[in-house]
Amino acid sequence: MYGFGDMIKVLKKSPKKIVFTEGTDPRILEAASRLLASNFLHPILVGNEDEIFDASEESGFNIRGAEIIDPAKFDRMDEMVEMFCELRKSKGVTPEQAKETLSQANYFGTMLVKMGMADALLGGATYTTADTVRPALQLIKTKPQNSIVSSVYILVRPRATGENEVLAMADCAINIHPNEDELAEIAVEAAECAKIFGVDPKVAFLSYSTFGSGEGEDVDKMRNAAQKAKLRAPELEIEGEMQFDAAVSPRVARTKCPDSKLAGHINTFIFPDINAGNIGYKIAQRLGSFEAYGPILLGLNSPVNDLSRGCNASEVYSMAIITAALA
Repeated sequence: MYGFGDMIKVLKKSPKKIVFTEGTDPRILEAASRLLASNFLHPILVGNEDEIFDASEESGFNIRGAEIIDPAKFDRMDEMVEMFCELRKSKGVTPEQAKETLSQANYFGTMLVKMGMADALLGGATYTTADTVRPALQLIKTKPQNSIVSSVYILVRPRATGENEVLAMADCAINIHPNEDELAEIAVEAAECAKIFGVDPKVAFLSYSTFGSGEGEDVDKMRNAAQKAKLRAPELEIEGEMQFDAAVSPRVARTKCPDSKLAGHINTFIFPDINAGNIGYKIAQRLGSFEAYGPILLGLNSPVNDLSRGCNASEVYSMAIITAALA
């Protein structure tokens, strides 16, 4: 696996700045203190400086040297307001409305990335996923070739050989009922993200059918999505529609789809909807003893990632490295 050590080596050559929108949260402060002790990632904490230092002293974490930006005292606020109004002009946003919105840390932090003052953003320790994704969609926007923001989970489990088993699963957190075109986009983005973790992506569009063994609209959707993904990224190895057992078991694959070279060796799984995806990655995490990293947001012009509100400081630290690596 291309792991955290490799990501850190890359970041040391080109250190990045990452915005944390919840500057007083103890988990953020602990992760920031670890990052400050390194030389590969520079944390920016959003919030009132006194409140952040009080919270750091109370929780016992040293954040001396951290860059703290208070929206109420930001010296480039007029410039930020002007840019915000331009980005949201289709909605008729006034400067007064912009200032009110930018008093919220999630919007303010996203604008720091948009203005080039930071390379990436990590939020969601207290915000909902929607409150992290919405500002990113409105301000940073999707890449030209993308129509949606999607997500992927990277799952990691040690092998007896000492190497890690690494899987990618998408979309488990953002798109509720993606259509064929959206699924194709999700697959390509997930495969590209998997490469960052050293995965040579072998992609399957999952279904209750393997190559026509079952029938129905849901089967057709996954089969068509797989074909569209192949057209979108002909360099990728993609199969579908496919049942999960055929995707991961060579023995089952020999029975169900003997002509497929990928079946039985899939490492990048595309689920038909968020129900299946969310359930699937959590089964792997809880019963399969995989560490789950994510959701890693895909398709944006700059890296923005969402934390689980149940996260711990170690997960914040790991996600900060992943988010910066995407930059």
